Amino acid sequence: MEVGFVGLGAMGGGIARRLLEAGYAVTGWNRTRARAETLREAGLVVAESPGAAAAGADVLFTMLTDAAGLASIVDELVAALRRGAVWADLSTIAPDESRALAVRVQSTGAAFLDAPVSGTPATLSAGQLSVMVGGDRAAFERVLPALEAIGPKVTYLGGNGSALVMKMAINLSLVVQGMSFCESVAMAEKAGIDREAAVDAVLKSVIASPMLAYRGPMILDGRMPEPPFANVALQQKDQLLGLRLAAELGTPVLFASLANELLTACRTAGLADEEWIAVYEVFRRMGGVV
Repeated sequence: MEVGFVGLGAMGGGIARRLLEAGYAVTGWNRTRARAETLREAGLVVAESPGAAAAGADVLFTMLTDAAGLASIVDELVAALRRGAVWADLSTIAPDESRALAVRVQSTGAAFLDAPVSGTPATLSAGQLSVMVGGDRAAFERVLPALEAIGPKVTYLGGNGSALVMKMAINLSLVVQGMSFCESVAMAEKAGIDREAAVDAVLKSVIASPMLAYRGPMILDGRMPEPPFANVALQQKDQLLGLRLAAELGTPVLFASLANELLTACRTAGLADEEWIAVYEVFRRMGGVV
């Protein structure tokens, strides 16, 4: 199976590497060429353009930061797709935008899947990334081996857009959980409990989770990842997508709405480029923890 890959950032590059390690022939492109070049020694064929990465591919993976990034190259990708190919978009964009793209791709004789992932570079390197998929079931079955090479936890959710709906629902919950964790530890620290001991206690308690296991320790001194797994600005982009979808559906998301306000507080506090769990600093400042 010939694989094309467009978008080789922190997550995309790691995913492409896993595909290479699984024995797939991968041709990749990234706007910043240096990122693609770091994968050449692993076997990546570096393409000169997005279209060159897509041309001849049995399956094309894309992972762009947002809908604008995808839109800037979508014409070239659609033109390069061969009939019968499957385009699996790993990006997190609005479900309606993804569905519109699926219709366009299907008109060329190719298939389109929304396939957002849940996890971070740490989850990916541990082989625990999860992949959610929406779109044609037959197309999904064709590319399932490649998806399982990315991460062992693959879930088919239904028609186009359904995986993105699920990704947004999960993201809203993820941020709420992270905020609640920060609030609890800040309270414990204000009461005189050592922050490291408080984090350890949480991670050994009934409220521990896989997400807190890797993100919780980041609030300890010197533990913030560089570069961030997901900075405040990026996480709020996803948060707003989820809130917008909830509003369209007419479903209340009270805690997620409050969590979004705290992300805004992070930006106001000058933390926009920090890992979003840096909201801990906002709680410390509000509580007068020194």
